[in-house]
Amino acid sequence: MAQLNFGGTVENVVTRDEFPLDRALDIMKDETIAVIGYGVQGPGQSLNLRDNGFNVIVGQRSPSPSWDKAINDGWEPGVNLFSIEEAAERASVVFYLLSDAAQIAVWPTLKQHLTPGKALYFSHGFGITYKDRTGIIPPDDIDVILVAPKGSGTSLRRMFLAGRGLNSSYAIHQDATGKAFERAVALGIGVGAGYLFETTFKKEVYSDLTGERGTLMGAIAGIFEAQYEVLRERGHSPSEAFNETVEELTQSLMPLVAENGMDWMYANCSTTAQRGALDWKGRFKDVTKPLFDELYDNVASGNEAQISIDTNSQADYREKLGEELREIRESEMWQAGRVVRGLRPENQKEMTKA
Repeated sequence: MAQLNFGGTVENVVTRDEFPLDRALDIMKDETIAVIGYGVQGPGQSLNLRDNGFNVIVGQRSPSPSWDKAINDGWEPGVNLFSIEEAAERASVVFYLLSDAAQIAVWPTLKQHLTPGKALYFSHGFGITYKDRTGIIPPDDIDVILVAPKGSGTSLRRMFLAGRGLNSSYAIHQDATGKAFERAVALGIGVGAGYLFETTFKKEVYSDLTGERGTLMGAIAGIFEAQYEVLRERGHSPSEAFNETVEELTQSLMPLVAENGMDWMYANCSTTAQRGALDWKGRFKDVTKPLFDELYDNVASGNEAQISIDTNSQADYREKLGEELREIRESEMWQAGRVVRGLRPENQKEMTKA
């Protein structure tokens, strides 16, 4: 394990150089990994493990669209694709990758198969941190570990296939066997982590829920809508408003930030852009920081968790979600986005050939 110093704050991290794939495979050579759930994280993590040479099976409810997807991805019923119960029974390490609401519903069944010495693996601290609300309390004689890729399962898989890694956090909630750390890190390398940084289940879920509601999804979507609406109300065309709000950010500027940081992106923009951004940055921070404080407090209190549990457990949740997503998809801004994406040069190759 390496230690990195971030301006006086020291963090424990694990890199692929110090913990190569061969070492991870050796640690897990006698283990059977069951990935329970084939929705958001399940496909990417299970396929990466399989491609890396780990002994992995999938547990999924049948019939279901996710069962069919698993078959389409090459998992074979009765060979490496089983019911949730049978997969959990066969495994020595259980990846609990169902949605938070589904984890609550399945827990009474799953916990019966968590026999001494096994490991229970999460990619989200939700179920353990909010145990008073979820009822997820593991037996004392198993390891309870976490590896949380900092991105979607789709991104994890795409980056793996491109020969890249997705940074991930890891945490040890319970070490019953003395092997919890090695298991967690080996599995993190196996699923395609770029590097692993240490956290706790509580810190993972607090930062994750804040990030999802904040800059990762909620805040950025709201800012997009606000700027787009202002530009449209002031007479700008949908194409111009979308390009200045979304397209330039995602296609031009954010890749520069990803390469070398915000200062480097600023340095590679016009002096007019630099001056304006620096002048307005503080004003946006002053306006939004109180909202982020309110958001974090709401996460820490458990209110956000309870909202998720209550709404996601409703029988018609998928129908309601579909309607909310339809409203976004059919809004003028994202309809403009669909047209603009179609006009990107890489999407015009066939048209050019014709």
